Amino acid sequence: MICSRRRRTALRAMGIATAVMLATTSCSTLHHNADQAAVTSGGSVAMDPTESGLADAGKPERGGQLVYALEAEAEKGYCLPESELSISGMQVARAIYDTLTVPDAKGGYAPYLAKDVTHDTTYKSWTITLRPGITFHDGSPLDAAVVKNNLDAYRGTYPGRSPLLFSFVFKNVEGVEVVNELTVRVTTKIPWVAFPAALYSSGRLGIMGQHQLDDNAKDCADKPIGTGPFSFVSWTPDVSLRVKRNPTYWQDAPDGKPLPYLNAIEFRPMPNSDERVAALQQGEINMMHTSTSADMADNLVKLRDDGAINLMVSSDHTEVSYLLLNSTKTPLDTRTARLAIANAIDRTKLNQLANKGLPEVADGPFAPGVLGHLDDPKFPGFDLKAAKRAVAAMKQAGTNTHLSLLTSDGPVAVRQAQIERGMLEAAGLTVELDVESEAELISKVIGGDYDMASFRNQPGDDPDMDHIWWYGDGNPVNFGRFDDSVINQNLDRGRINPDRSIRQDAYEAINREFAKQVWNVWLWYAPWAVAEAANVHGILGPDLPGDGGPPPVRLVTGHSLLGIWISHR
Repeated sequence: MICSRRRRTALRAMGIATAVMLATTSCSTLHHNADQAAVTSGGSVAMDPTESGLADAGKPERGGQLVYALEAEAEKGYCLPESELSISGMQVARAIYDTLTVPDAKGGYAPYLAKDVTHDTTYKSWTITLRPGITFHDGSPLDAAVVKNNLDAYRGTYPGRSPLLFSFVFKNVEGVEVVNELTVRVTTKIPWVAFPAALYSSGRLGIMGQHQLDDNAKDCADKPIGTGPFSFVSWTPDVSLRVKRNPTYWQDAPDGKPLPYLNAIEFRPMPNSDERVAALQQGEINMMHTSTSADMADNLVKLRDDGAINLMVSSDHTEVSYLLLNSTKTPLDTRTARLAIANAIDRTKLNQLANKGLPEVADGPFAPGVLGHLDDPKFPGFDLKAAKRAVAAMKQAGTNTHLSLLTSDGPVAVRQAQIERGMLEAAGLTVELDVESEAELISKVIGGDYDMASFRNQPGDDPDMDHIWWYGDGNPVNFGRFDDSVINQNLDRGRINPDRSIRQDAYEAINREFAKQVWNVWLWYAPWAVAEAANVHGILGPDLPGDGGPPPVRLVTGHSLLGIWISHR
């Protein structure tokens, strides 16, 4: 297990999300406690992060093909160090690849391909011991050499591979060495107490076979080779990606035979949420995921209550939706303008109009239960009079008050942006909508070609992973382009200190600094849902291997496909 050589640790999860834009609406009401979210629809229907239909499902059966509808396509393919995977790509990756660690139900990380992950007393030397006898889909063995090569590819030191974000994620790594056939040692420049969570990176850090690792750019992206429960068959971009059962997978089911239960999965990108729900109703697909809250609390709930589908909704350790502000653009380079925008947005009303109140309104970047969360970090609230005064003063001073708002081209996202524009213009600003595809939105954000952008990021993991997104000093993946000494210092403090109370204090300080400087305008904590045909079961999958315990109930970065099965009765 993941532990110190002297004592076990409970490192909280961390992950990274590639720039994923916001596209969510909702209905009904979401309530949080320490362990789960419950949703009430119409005052009578309760939902929590438990899959419906399991009580009467019986024992898992083998066989059958699943057709899984996804929100989007993975535009850059599955050469993982170079990919830009949103949740749809991460869901496919979980079929084909395994990671060295995975989230557990306690908010920490458990070994997966790794048998254990240990550190020395300085937290600068990490030893990864692999499970024996695991093979890739092409028959080659999982050993220390291929894991070292993968880690080098992710950090940008392996020939032929050119990672984008991961070279920044692993900037703290000094070196990776093979100790023996099943042991790898990673040395870091400074202590990195949350390093095991980086070995998961929201499911993006899958271990690729050596042949894929050494392939040319196109074949590396188009011909994935992993150790996962399913092996690659074919991919027609924007149409479907097919995988088949790995008959020699390394984890066994309770019946003593290797997982998974399914024979095959076909993944189909369906960006339109209405199309996904209709396809599920009509039997064209038998599983889907969604971030559209209206469907979670209305259409999907009705289908569930009619017995037509099974459903799971979860806001556990979820991500936050917000307006991303480019602090290099006038007037957003001043706190006065950023505060005026925050004061102009009535977040409660926006949540009701766009979501009918389903998500919990957010005051900071950390969801409830995540290290650094504060019930009241003092984020500025709605104050239209103050916003109008500030905008009037900017106009009088000759300051530009014409801003663009970048959003995706989905109808849900466009409607939300239109509501936000109305609120901002009520304060005296002039706002132009810039409606783009998801891929173009990401490109514009990466290039800094925006003023404000609808965004969704910071899945509820260990805040250390936000080091990549928030550290200043010219960091090219700090998309807000701010350089805040308080945030920088506390990101460093949280990274090197094993004392949980010190880390908590550091991330709470970051939370308060975001509220003080208004680098972003936080909106709400976004729930996710997975729906399946009435004869499909097993969203969360089996317990984690060894003593890893039950799987987490979070859906924000996808879910296991190991335990999904179809009833043939």
